[in-house]
Amino acid sequence: MKFIKSNSNATPLQDNVFMISDKAQAASALNGNDKIINATIGSLYDEDETIATFDCVYDTYANIDSKIKAKYAQAICGNPNFLKSVYDWVFDKVELNLKHRSVATPGGTGAIALAMMNVLDENMKVLIPDLAWSSYKLMAKNNNLEVVNYQMFDNDRFNIKSLTKQAESIMIEQGKLLLFINDPSHNPSGYSMSLSEWQEVIDLINRLSLIGPCILVNDIAYIDYCKDIEHSRDYMRYFNNISDNVALIVAFSCSKTFTSYGMRLGVAILLAKQLKTIQTLYDAFENSARAIWSNVNNGWMENFTTVMTDKKEIFIKEKQKYIEMLKQRSDTFCFEANDCQLPIYPHKEGFFVTIKILDKDILGLFHERLMNNHIYTVKLDKGIRVAICSVPLKKIKGLAYKMKQILDQTKKK
Repeated sequence: MKFIKSNSNATPLQDNVFMISDKAQAASALNGNDKIINATIGSLYDEDETIATFDCVYDTYANIDSKIKAKYAQAICGNPNFLKSVYDWVFDKVELNLKHRSVATPGGTGAIALAMMNVLDENMKVLIPDLAWSSYKLMAKNNNLEVVNYQMFDNDRFNIKSLTKQAESIMIEQGKLLLFINDPSHNPSGYSMSLSEWQEVIDLINRLSLIGPCILVNDIAYIDYCKDIEHSRDYMRYFNNISDNVALIVAFSCSKTFTSYGMRLGVAILLAKQLKTIQTLYDAFENSARAIWSNVNNGWMENFTTVMTDKKEIFIKEKQKYIEMLKQRSDTFCFEANDCQLPIYPHKEGFFVTIKILDKDILGLFHERLMNNHIYTVKLDKGIRVAICSVPLKKIKGLAYKMKQILDQTKKK
């Protein structure tokens, strides 16, 4: 008799990001930081290679009464004023004609986890891109779901044909679809879908909803660092066109927006035409939240609300400096990659750029040789993720050329 249930995932966890980051830090201590490029960390870092923190955010938090920080949240699903602040922030200038309710979660991860836990029955199939945040697959496995991948790209655009083929197959087989789309600023490619591509997705799920329920999870973790921030929410207007048998779950990450990764705060925003659809999801999410984490960080909910009420314009101005910083890094790396023909997946903006390598043997050897040259990255199934969010511009310059040289040498062996 085992000490754990038969279908628990007891495989020792090997998180590539933390593991390789530890190696980079050890190499930095031994050889000096100037000789090390640590492109593993998916957090926003300043040009001095320390984590970015907004003055207006953390000054506000410092002035919040300690008793508020110590208290439980007002409700399992989060404080009402916080949930309203998040909804208003996420859908700024977007007029939605949909019913909605929200559930506060420990980071955007919590929002994704609630969807994985509550939408599908065990052994059902969940649809995610072939190039994706690895935790999607881990969460699916922990909930005894089978992962099906759609190909993310068709040359330099979103692969609607692959998505359609896989989504139709799943719907015919199980009469229900749970689909994940991480957009804009996709992790790990940095791709952002066009308005026409989003229209195609909405048309697809509406058509499939004639067969059974369609639930689309839109992971917007990196939305607040889009280059064209004024138009970053334009695609959300298409949400108004969903049919009665479609539900949307928008996964928002305060961790990314406020560079507050350790505070663990996010929101699952539930959207649908019918209130009963929303209420069913909300009740299920609330029960899961109560059973797993009880409630979330009260002080940080208060902080988010206060900043958005009293210091919103200051925050936007301060954040814009980091958007420009990321743009410089992104433009520099992608220009050099194209110049030296280092193959990268389609990239527009965001925290990451990914080198495209499909040969498993070359991929593994290339990753090792990068580390031998003190370039620390994250190895994915189909490429190498470079976290430009944490690498200063001075180290970005010339990086693509170095990587291409190492890749060419690897291919010769």
